[in-house]
This record gives sequence, structure tokens and C-alpha cells, in this order.
Amino acid sequence: MSPIETLFAAARSAQARAHAPYSRFRVGAALLDEAGAVHAGCNVENAAYPVGTCAEAGAIAAMVAGGGRRIAAILVVGDGEALVTPCGACRQRIREFAAPDAPVHVAGPGGLRRSFTLAALLPDSFGPDNLGAAP
Repeated sequence: MSPIETLFAAARSAQARAHAPYSRFRVGAALLDEAGAVHAGCNVENAAYPVGTCAEAGAIAAMVAGGGRRIAAILVVGDGEALVTPCGACRQRIREFAAPDAPVHVAGPGGLRRSFTLAALLPDSFGPDNLGAAP
């Protein structure tokens, strides 16, 4: 299985477990860390809307909890016809752990729809290097 197929399978599996009783819009994300491990997350809504969590945030938290520190690639999957790219906050979350040239893949139920670099989604971003810190 290719890395994109592996990420797609993990993201779809996570998407199926999403807690989205309000929007009914389930999202899954899976990322590949620097050691080649796959970490997945799903959106988790809350009745107090700002308290919910995006799928990308869940995947990043799983990576950190599993000992990973760098995102080599990430894939986000959602239903519908429109591209389900990471929201602005998640683009910044990804930036904390990924290089500007890291691939961000966007998929729908049938598979990969489009690939971007993080820099294309979040140009001229603010990150750890701005603070003299290396992630």
C-alpha cells in the first residue's frame, strides 16, 4: 500500500468514529510522523460549539502522545463535493510540527482529490523558527 493509501485508510477509519451529532459532518485525518508511524484523529463536536476538536488536532495529539514530533505528511478526508481543507486554526497547528514543504493531502470518500504543500495553504506563516525554537 502506498503512503497516501495508508493515510487514506486510517483517516477513513477515524472519520467513521467521529462524534458529529450537531453538524453531521464527519471528518477524519491521518498523519505520517518522522519515524513512519501513522496517527489518526476525528472531529469531536460538543454542545458548546467552541469546545469541539478538529480531526487534524486529534491526529496531532495522537502523534505527540505516541512520541512523534514531526509531521512528514497529512491527509484530511470529508464527505461532500467541496474540498475539505484544514481550517485556519488547524493549518497553524500543522505548522507547529511540519515544514513548509510538507504535503497536505485532501480526500473525499472516493480517494485523493488534491495535494498541497503546507506553504501553499499557509503562506508566510508564523512558526517555531520565528521564536528561535526548533520543534
